[in-house]
Amino acid sequence: MKTRSLLTYAAIVVFALWCGAIFRTDLARISFASLWRLHQAILVASAFSLLNYLLRALRWHHYLRRLGHHMTLRFVTLTYFAGFAFTLSPGKVGEMAKAQYYRQTGVPLSDTAAAFFVERMLDVLAMAALAALGLAALTRYTWLLAVVGAALLTALLLLAAAPWAAWRQRLDTIGLSGARRALLDSVLLMLLSARQLLQPRIVAGGFLLGLLSWALEGSGLLLLAQQLAPTVALGWGEAVSIYAIAIIVGALSFLPGGLGSTEAVMAALLSAHGYAPSDAIVITLLCRLVTLWLAVAVGWLAVAALRYSSAPPLRPTGSQR
Repeated sequence: MKTRSLLTYAAIVVFALWCGAIFRTDLARISFASLWRLHQAILVASAFSLLNYLLRALRWHHYLRRLGHHMTLRFVTLTYFAGFAFTLSPGKVGEMAKAQYYRQTGVPLSDTAAAFFVERMLDVLAMAALAALGLAALTRYTWLLAVVGAALLTALLLLAAAPWAAWRQRLDTIGLSGARRALLDSVLLMLLSARQLLQPRIVAGGFLLGLLSWALEGSGLLLLAQQLAPTVALGWGEAVSIYAIAIIVGALSFLPGGLGSTEAVMAALLSAHGYAPSDAIVITLLCRLVTLWLAVAVGWLAVAALRYSSAPPLRPTGSQR
């Protein structure tokens, strides 16, 4: 076995052990009584999260097809889920590890990166919209929502309209060194591929699916909160907004999986809405259990399934449309 392969497997094992250690720490903070009392709500919230994963996998499959790569839905779903195994990486960039599965089918890294880039941008836009559900009642933040929305819309328009192909052809005239030129060429090639996914209908569909997917996980938070403290009045829009804001702050912190920052913000916002601090912490930890940690578990199961799978990843020629 090559040294590079050994190092890769060693890194995966170390990462898995690290995930397990952090998960054990979080689980130790949740009492068995809380788990049993809320077991039905936990199961339903987990089902919401699984539906979130499936919807996003379908979007990913559609993106790859739009880029000209026709693979079986089973293979694409498993590879998409496999990326969740590395969701604790800063900014979730570790999810790009699924690119290794596509190389064997001839999918260039630029296309995988393009789909990942567009997916992340639309998820940010969807989460910002969901966060606005709670902030909309605070008139002093209306201007901020307008600025964020305008900035994201402008970014999408620029990405779709910029002459990436022409700029790529001019690389030879810039006079960059070999390594820098190769890096810039890779970025421009990725943006050129991303343009194919930035058509108005594709963007609108991906955005709406993102809204539905992430609202499902926010609905799980609401269910857990209502079951633990039914006397506290928390609306659906407020719960979804709390979840979205916490996830956004966690992403901006660039900590692995938003660990620490996401929990702190979610618990603080729940407390601000009338929950006792102890209840807010339990709700937060349970929510993370059925969202973050469930995704990590699904990811490692998908990695194992792909490791021992013998099914062909490509569709038969006659089934391609």
